[in-house]
Amino acid sequence: MTKVILKRKIAPRIANGHPWIFNNEINNIEGVVTPGDIVDVQFADGSFAGRGYINPQSQIVVRLLTRKKEEINTAFFYNRILKAWHYRQKTGYIENCRLVFGEADYLPSLIIDKFNDYFSIQTMSLGMDKWKPAIVKALEQIFNPKGIYERNDVPVRELEGLPQQKGFLSAPFDTTIEINENGLRFMVDIQNGQKTGYFLDQQDNRRAIRHIVKDADVLGAFTYTGTFEIHAAHYGAKRVLGLDISESAVAQANNNARLNGLENIVQFEAMNAFDVLKQWVKDKRQYDVVMLDPPAFTKSRENIQKAITGYKEINLRGMRLVKNGGFLVTSSCTNLVSPELFLQTIAMAAKDARKNIRQVTFRAQASDHPIIWGMENTNYLKFLIVEVSDI
Repeated sequence: MTKVILKRKIAPRIANGHPWIFNNEINNIEGVVTPGDIVDVQFADGSFAGRGYINPQSQIVVRLLTRKKEEINTAFFYNRILKAWHYRQKTGYIENCRLVFGEADYLPSLIIDKFNDYFSIQTMSLGMDKWKPAIVKALEQIFNPKGIYERNDVPVRELEGLPQQKGFLSAPFDTTIEINENGLRFMVDIQNGQKTGYFLDQQDNRRAIRHIVKDADVLGAFTYTGTFEIHAAHYGAKRVLGLDISESAVAQANNNARLNGLENIVQFEAMNAFDVLKQWVKDKRQYDVVMLDPPAFTKSRENIQKAITGYKEINLRGMRLVKNGGFLVTSSCTNLVSPELFLQTIAMAAKDARKNIRQVTFRAQASDHPIIWGMENTNYLKFLIVEVSDI
């Protein structure tokens, strides 16, 4: 087997369990390099570091799959996926969940979302993509699914020399699926929806608003298909208005409202939230609760400052729209923005808005997206509720 020998001075994260090995951490490679193949990795002293797949075209040259001298084969992937399923069963994520969360489940670059008996998968690196037949076979053996769909229409694959593509990995099926979450019904479009079709990572956080929205006038921005807003209506809000720039998302959100019999309480409109919130601040509109769930503002470290500016501005506007003593619910899914930096940004927004804030809750994503200490990319979602009052 081809061997990758690491330099003597490498980031301690590799010894501490992180699976990524960058080009500048490699001293030399012994043997033939075939992109996507399995290689052994050794520390400079000759000791075994792990076994993983290689792609010299990628910025991350090697992604480790195991720290043991075990064979990487079809059985390996079956056992890893089964272990991931056992974890979800133990933690209560059974019906709809992220079954495999990449590095957090020791399967780098693999995402599998489970929606009832249907599965949506992403293989975002060459090495993982080569094992797609083994992954599909494992899902068939463990779950006997009604359908498997590939959502590999993500730009990150191009960095690995892979095409963007999507399609059935099983017999064709109706890709619009109804799921249940917290006693509510939602339609999931796993063929055309964002990411794998639905944001499962907020499912626990959507329950966290249940007390603050009772009898409230609620505004939600960046609603996508309306999950937070429909939860607010379900939990007793008087009125809920949701905004999203996508007309198709708004149509789906209004359908979801009707599906739950809440269309008289919650409505959705296609608007650019950035522009609308700015204008509504000028108009002195006020809400008991404002909820913000914007998309990631950056995918690269070079644009972090731009992302911080965006988060600060949108939260400043949100706070100014909250009545004295009301609540701001805000999130960030940008993994490059640390939890500490996110809270600092909210504090700066409060200062500029001349508001006092009092933390109600601060948490990460649902536990079916487990966090591995030392792997910052697994601790990506920040969810915050604060009470907002005048200075």
